[in-house]
Amino acid sequence: MEMAGSLPVPSVQAMVAASAGHAPVPPRYLRPEVATDVVVADDGDATTTSIPTIDFQRLLLLDPEESARLHAACQDWGFFQLINHGVPEDVMEAMKGSTHAFFALPAEAKEQFRQEAGQLEGYGQLFVVSEDQKLDWADVLYLNTQPPEHRNLRFWPHQPDSFSRTLDTYSAAVKHVADRLLGAMSRNLGLTDPERLVAGVSGGIPLSSMIQSVRMNYYPPCAEAADKVLGFSPHSDSDLLTLVLQVNQIQGLQIRRPGDGAWLPITPLQGAFVVNVGDVLEIFTNGRYRSVEHRAVVNAHTERMSVAAFHSPSIHATIGPLPELLGDQEAPKYKTLDHQSFITLFFSAKLHGKSFLERMNKKNLSD
Repeated sequence: MEMAGSLPVPSVQAMVAASAGHAPVPPRYLRPEVATDVVVADDGDATTTSIPTIDFQRLLLLDPEESARLHAACQDWGFFQLINHGVPEDVMEAMKGSTHAFFALPAEAKEQFRQEAGQLEGYGQLFVVSEDQKLDWADVLYLNTQPPEHRNLRFWPHQPDSFSRTLDTYSAAVKHVADRLLGAMSRNLGLTDPERLVAGVSGGIPLSSMIQSVRMNYYPPCAEAADKVLGFSPHSDSDLLTLVLQVNQIQGLQIRRPGDGAWLPITPLQGAFVVNVGDVLEIFTNGRYRSVEHRAVVNAHTERMSVAAFHSPSIHATIGPLPELLGDQEAPKYKTLDHQSFITLFFSAKLHGKSFLERMNKKNLSD
């Protein structure tokens, strides 16, 4: 699939290491307005300061109360924590270990997997489209993982030795969870064919054709200006579902709380996945399920790492509101595009809130 790449930028991890963490932060990373953003304090009211928690095993048993909780989470929050998901603890711990080991490699070793011109896969950054835009305080390793024939092993690290085997096992296990979550969502939406959430408007595409990519994130500490930089700019994800694994338990993810727009810090539960609805799922459901703006902040003293697994429709899918989810008098809110055009549109601009969905809005996208 052809798409625009990201402009090369220096490694933040290497920059911090070279200065022992005490050099002034370069201006391209500074965002003074972040210090004045409203961030929600935990007032003890879990209904307003915690995203919902969903028990995966109860979903598999078709528990009506758990299904209703999932439906409400997708409609009201766009985020939830998934427990009892069945991915073995040793598989998750191995993925955490491989992520930590990769970012602990010497800078020159990581540079072997640097993104190439016009490519998104590899080590570097994403969504850098101009020489003057603000940059994120992070390094990433971004890889296509499922199905296996979509992989470009040129960018898969060979250190640690177990990296490829670990990522192969982990990505397959997480995709299995995503498949079954989408099945539960399909039932909640009244879709008779669970594969509609993979095929989109075009239909006739099997669930196995869903594609997955994994982004390993490294957020260095920022002793000089942690409250004036961002690890990841505010955005919503362009996929169906994202499942995030915290490598270490340093808080950093914040979501734009529905209702008042304040930033809500998310404290990940031990062993859980943080799951969020992506833009494609919002489009397919014509806004019934909502993708929510989120960002990553950084710690002044401690590095933070996470692994995000993105699940998207088949490359042959057509992206648009599903006709069977439109009421008799309900007009589609979003334009219908082939997947290639959709992905090209998404990666052609810097991350900026939900501006991508605004561009997909039927009122804003010309024929």
